[in-house]
Amino acid sequence: MSGPELSWPLVTHTTMDVLWDENRPDACLSVGLDCRTCVARSAASIASLCPSLSAADAERVFFEIFPSKGCAPMSAAFIAAYEDTETTRRKTPGLAIVVAA
Repeated sequence: MSGPELSWPLVTHTTMDVLWDENRPDACLSVGLDCRTCVARSAASIASLCPSLSAADAERVFFEIFPSKGCAPMSAAFIAAYEDTETTRRKTPGLAIVVAA
């Protein structure tokens, strides 16, 4: 009996430990994550969880998520991505819920 076939890239528990403990650009780059994509995805996630943050609050969140000094230059990109996500979310019409009698 054989297990499921696995494909590359595999993220191991050890890799996740490195990223959790060493939130630095070089640690992320070593497993194939680039700063811009990581920051944009993180900002989009935060925007869905915490809509309507001010730029100052979004910046505070960034430094909570990415405390490494090496990540600091990406704070402006995080704020811009957060604001872009929020603008798109506000422009997207919501679904109307109609109750049938």
